[in-house]
Amino acid sequence: MAGHSKWANIKHKKAKADEKRGKIFTKIGRELMVAAKEGGPDPEANPRLKTVIQKAKAVNMPNDNIMRNIQKAVGGGDSTNYEEAVYEGYGPGGVAVLLNIMTDNRNRTAGEIRHIFSRNGGSLGETGCVAWMFDNKGVINLKLNEGDDPDAILLEAIEAGAEDVTVDDGIAEIITTPEDFDTVRDTLSGAGYNIESAEYTKIPQNTIEINDPEQAKQVLKLMDLLEDHDDVQDVYANFDIPEELMEQLDQ
Repeated sequence: MAGHSKWANIKHKKAKADEKRGKIFTKIGRELMVAAKEGGPDPEANPRLKTVIQKAKAVNMPNDNIMRNIQKAVGGGDSTNYEEAVYEGYGPGGVAVLLNIMTDNRNRTAGEIRHIFSRNGGSLGETGCVAWMFDNKGVINLKLNEGDDPDAILLEAIEAGAEDVTVDDGIAEIITTPEDFDTVRDTLSGAGYNIESAEYTKIPQNTIEINDPEQAKQVLKLMDLLEDHDDVQDVYANFDIPEELMEQLDQ
């Protein structure tokens, strides 16, 4: 598997798009409202909102849904006050897990997340226990069209400020610093490339390779349960499951 985040790639392989689309739309809708409340409804003047809109479009969220959530936030139609938090913990085999949380009840959410960890071979940790293992980055995925030259994309991305570019299975993955993310994304978009997704992320500095099938199943189950929780916006982890083992688990 190529790229920055093994879990991100595994999620793409395991995604049940139709089943999870409603939940994904709900989570992104929450992000849209928080971003609009925080920085206003104009994406050109609100970089965070611009990024969330890009994320919404990447999962085919209808424009009407996007605009409805933004208008609800700035028009006072949503009185819920969401609090953002970062939870940290450990999964089976000492895997580091980092969660971005958006909740209207921190105590309830903390209890539920702690329960998920403890029932699936992990533990919720103290603030700062694993965050230092991850770097803040931007990641842009381009879908290569027929005729696109990977070398040209690499040069254009690097010149715009990208740190790294990898091409695998028809997708060019571009890694940037948070500071250069907007410039690189806008440069590639302006050049006519097909941006499949663009978002801020956290990339583990090192990964733990999991070769035991049972432990791999346990880690994947924990990740799935965390992903499915309504208040969890993002899940980051530092495990690596070899391609051959993933193919066995998929059978």
